[in-house]
Amino acid sequence: MYKARNLIERYFGFLKRHQRVATRYNKLAVRYLGFVCFASIVIQYK
Repeated sequence: MYKARNLIERYFGFLKRHQRVATRYNKLAVRYLGFVCFASIVIQYK
């Protein structure tokens, strides 16, 4: 359980470090979700 929690905390930490996600410049939910999905893919390939 701790490994999963650590992974999730690192994931959200990564997203919050990127200003585009943290401030939500995209007002449309679809575009915001698209960028979050893109960031998730980048995290997977790291």
